[in-house]
Amino acid sequence: MNKILVVDDQRNMRTTLALILRGAGYEVAEAESATDACDRGAENYDVVITDLRMGATDGLDVLRCVKQSSPQSEVIVMTAYGTIESAVEAMRMGAFDYIQKPFHEHELLVRVGKAIEKRSLSQDVAHFASEFKDRYQLEHIVGRSPAIRDLLARTVRIAPTDAIVLITGESGTGKELVAKAIHANSKRSNRPFVPVNCAAITETLLESELFGHARGAFTGAAVARKGLFEEADGGTFFFDEIAETPLTFQAKLLRAIQEREIRRVGENKAVNVDVRIIAATNQDLRTAVAEKRFRQDLYYRLNVARILLPPLRERREDIPVLLSYFLDKYNRKMSAKARFHENVFETLTAYDFPGNVRELEHMVEQAVALVNNGLITADELLPAPSAITEELHPGSPRPPRQLASVVDQAERSAIEQSLEECDGNRERAAELLGISPTTLWRKMTRMKITFDGKP
Repeated sequence: MNKILVVDDQRNMRTTLALILRGAGYEVAEAESATDACDRGAENYDVVITDLRMGATDGLDVLRCVKQSSPQSEVIVMTAYGTIESAVEAMRMGAFDYIQKPFHEHELLVRVGKAIEKRSLSQDVAHFASEFKDRYQLEHIVGRSPAIRDLLARTVRIAPTDAIVLITGESGTGKELVAKAIHANSKRSNRPFVPVNCAAITETLLESELFGHARGAFTGAAVARKGLFEEADGGTFFFDEIAETPLTFQAKLLRAIQEREIRRVGENKAVNVDVRIIAATNQDLRTAVAEKRFRQDLYYRLNVARILLPPLRERREDIPVLLSYFLDKYNRKMSAKARFHENVFETLTAYDFPGNVRELEHMVEQAVALVNNGLITADELLPAPSAITEELHPGSPRPPRQLASVVDQAERSAIEQSLEECDGNRERAAELLGISPTTLWRKMTRMKITFDGKP
């Protein structure tokens, strides 16, 4: 039951309001002055309704007290004729709304209902922001190698600033995890983190998705729509696979970053946006610039604070730590009690992990889900044991294929066939396969399938 505090120095008014609100199902308390209201503790109430004029104290004193002790509690001020200016001042100070006396019962309940809704939304946002920070704090970047220690130190220095960050590294090294950690430890942590995979959005839709569009801007634009840039206002915008953006769009993106403003498709009016930019790529942007695939000016604009994530094969001492971390994670998630055989750490430390940390995590997740006797061996972890056997002992006989390699081959065949049927159109192919374009892109990248569907 939502709790409401009514503050008014006139007893009849307090009693009337309390009766109306209790009749609507609210739990109501009464206070006769700002001092009385503050002594009761604003954090105990979802909404505070206060009169503006109350003799020695006034509603603005109540408002200040509420916002200092419980910023998420909403305040509605009641005004008499001739005190509208004070009501406007109250709105500037953070009041949710004002209502002018005399008012109808229905009008009061509507405004209280909206205040309750906003209070609930604020609580949800605070909860999700807290959950986001708990999940993506720096301790979730796991490792003990010098490379990871350097990464953590650099991230700690960069996070509190508003500097643009460019994260580079191979696929699967954890670029988005680092971006989320930077956001969670920044002054923007209570605002949105909006990621976009540039490779998963077609060139024709990219500008509309990021900048939004006006009604009628193109066929199918039945209503105006905000872009992702506006959704991220005040927070962090993460461009994953920034090298995949077309040159024509890069010029518009550069302007948006430099001028901190965007123009929706079909509109001339500029919209101001305040976002921190973090970009990531698995490509060498300097090579892309030399090959005229990436704008040089955009590269210099993005390359302010750079973080390089090393591949897992260059920090093999982190493999046992990661194995233990993911085993514990998926044991808890699946209520399992799986454990590793003694051969796991030595064998997997010698494996190159072309898919990096993402590949290792998927190995452990699959093994915990499928293990029968609770003991996970190296053969059960590796998707294709022949890969490491051939690397360590060239020419030795290859063991039979495991389930994961069979599944991979079936997925490859299905993807290639769908791409061929859709003339290389990834969106239509993804729809045909019943997966998202982003999932399709990731599978194609891992399996090294090109856009025409051929390996």
